Amino acid sequence: MDDLILKQFDKPDKVRNFEKGKFEILQMPNMTIGRATYKPGWKWSVDVSHLSGSKFCEVEHLGMVVQGKATAQFEGEDPVVMNVGDIFYVSNKPHDSWVVGEEDYVSI
Repeated sequence: MDDLILKQFDKPDKVRNFEKGKFEILQMPNMTIGRATYKPGWKWSVDVSHLSGSKFCEVEHLGMVVQGKATAQFEGEDPVVMNVGDIFYVSNKPHDSWVVGEEDYVSI
């Protein structure tokens, strides 16, 4: 294993494109880092669920909002808005998410 690895999102290892956004992936030893870019109107349960085969997202997330706003909402609970500068943790408990407002949402 290398002691130092440098990568940039300008040259991601993988890109997952969908109608209202994309997810750029950098593979590092023992971890994956992604950059999510979602357009206004994007909603996980509408734009991604049919690709994943599940009603809601069931992936654990740790990240930081770098542009725009989005929500995280667990079934039966109120949505929580994530703003620029927020560091967030979302468990793998099924949840939905959507962009808030008219600005692209970007998180790492």
